[in-house]
Amino acid sequence: AHVQGVGCLGGVCGSCRAIIRRAESTEVKMVLACETLIEAGMQVTFVPFLERLSDHPYQLDNFKDTWRLVSQVNQTFPEAAHCRHCGGCNSTCPKGIEVERGVNLAVEGQLGPAGDLFETCIMCNLCSHICPEFIDPNHLGLLVRRVIPALVVRPFNLMQRLHQLERGELYFDYEAVGASPEGSNAND
Repeated sequence: AHVQGVGCLGGVCGSCRAIIRRAESTEVKMVLACETLIEAGMQVTFVPFLERLSDHPYQLDNFKDTWRLVSQVNQTFPEAAHCRHCGGCNSTCPKGIEVERGVNLAVEGQLGPAGDLFETCIMCNLCSHICPEFIDPNHLGLLVRRVIPALVVRPFNLMQRLHQLERGELYFDYEAVGASPEGSNAND
């Protein structure tokens, strides 16, 4: 089977970035080819894989102090505070993410809402390459999406049950009614 150069074919990997212009239209649009229906007269140019222009190394383990979290994010992506608000990142995003807004929310310390905006990001790097400030918005979005769950305190009752399971004090009956999804066999 031929798999080299073949992406997900479902709009989640970003490998089929393309620029299109429909017949009798002057609008040029970034799309994912796997999600775009071909039309008569459509002009299509595929965008090759784009390497990252800058590097923002970080270790998630270093983001432990919630009091310093916003300043750590801003230190990791210092250029994010210099966004020109040109909108280029928004117009190139094939998923229609409000990239500029997500960057601004992250800079302002609203990491949860910023992470939510980048939830559908496919890491195609188009926003990074269009940005005149070299912000790498998709990687900033990935950082805030990763750091929030890593720092969120889990509910007490969940932690209590997990500790009971760990100590062997809690038994889970996999054969009980409702313990497994309909039609599945717990012994599989």
